[in-house]
Amino acid sequence: MWSNLPFDVLAKIFSFLSPDSLARARSTCRHWNACVDTYPIATSFILLSLHHRAWFLALPTRNRGQHCYVHNPVIDNWHLLSLDFLPDPVRPVASIGALILVRPTNCTVLQLALCNPFTRQFRYLPMSNISRTNPAVGVVTSDLVQHGPNPNFRVYVAGGMSEAPRGGAMYELKLEMYDSMDDTWHVVGFVPTEFAVRLTVWTPNESVYSNGVLYWMTSARAYSVMGYEIDGHRWRGFGVPMADKLEFAALLCHNGGLTLVGGPSEGEACIWELKEGDRWGLIQKVPMEMGRKLLGGKSWGSIKCAGSEEAIYLYKELGSGMVVWREMEEKARWAWFWIEGCHSIGGNQVPNLPIKGVFLHPNLFPFTF
Repeated sequence: MWSNLPFDVLAKIFSFLSPDSLARARSTCRHWNACVDTYPIATSFILLSLHHRAWFLALPTRNRGQHCYVHNPVIDNWHLLSLDFLPDPVRPVASIGALILVRPTNCTVLQLALCNPFTRQFRYLPMSNISRTNPAVGVVTSDLVQHGPNPNFRVYVAGGMSEAPRGGAMYELKLEMYDSMDDTWHVVGFVPTEFAVRLTVWTPNESVYSNGVLYWMTSARAYSVMGYEIDGHRWRGFGVPMADKLEFAALLCHNGGLTLVGGPSEGEACIWELKEGDRWGLIQKVPMEMGRKLLGGKSWGSIKCAGSEEAIYLYKELGSGMVVWREMEEKARWAWFWIEGCHSIGGNQVPNLPIKGVFLHPNLFPFTF
């Protein structure tokens, strides 16, 4: 019966499979493999992203071989992916649909690239107009097309150090933007000197885009937030709750709004949501037992955070386990879960490595970026 199904009907069924299940399905017979190749739109990333949760991808922060680990939330399983196709060791900057924006770790001057770890594709972006070191990077994606075969996105680069006209180095005040539509960098504005210094010295590369504003968290005690209103070309800064007591703080996007996750020197980690007038409202606390299990006797300063619209992960090392706050399938509520860390894959023991995590929706179809 299955071999007699029309391709369009079979492709509709395939659209409900997760990427790992789809890979096994297409290897079943020539008929199914031909269906996937003939109807890539029907089994495309757009439909897959609607039916399945994003996967957690963990890259070792110390380059011990070119590989990464991914967690499939559907079946609660870890996989090992080789990154030997990458020309240089990289660290993630942001996810763009099924792609990861990365930067090489062996170069001080900013260079960005895109890769799909599942299809083993890699491509450097053009060099920016201004050569700079240690800038802040922000990413803006189009919600309607970021899940297609050619996602549209913009990359903003602010701050950093560049060469001074008379030699030496200076804080770079020009704001540059890369547009994937024309594959070109543009100078789109300027950064106030105070913000350029903070973006260069105290700001990690992670950014959050929400309601027309790009946000960065300063990592200096006390913590604070910097925002750039894209349409109005305006910069602003504001504080965060418990700013001088937080041992770690991260910005995420939750329910379309800006969300702050932070852990104080004493007590539970908290999740706040930004409200009107740059006011923060507490929406959740990490359950005490899960927090203690995650910390393992250490402080909140050892914790990292990654998030998507459907989940927030708190993690440490690869094998330490993760505390997860995620949306339930009925879409009506969120709940806390514990996910075991990665200890072995295919019967082979996995070392407990420090990692950097990002979310992405896996896609097995080649991109034409």
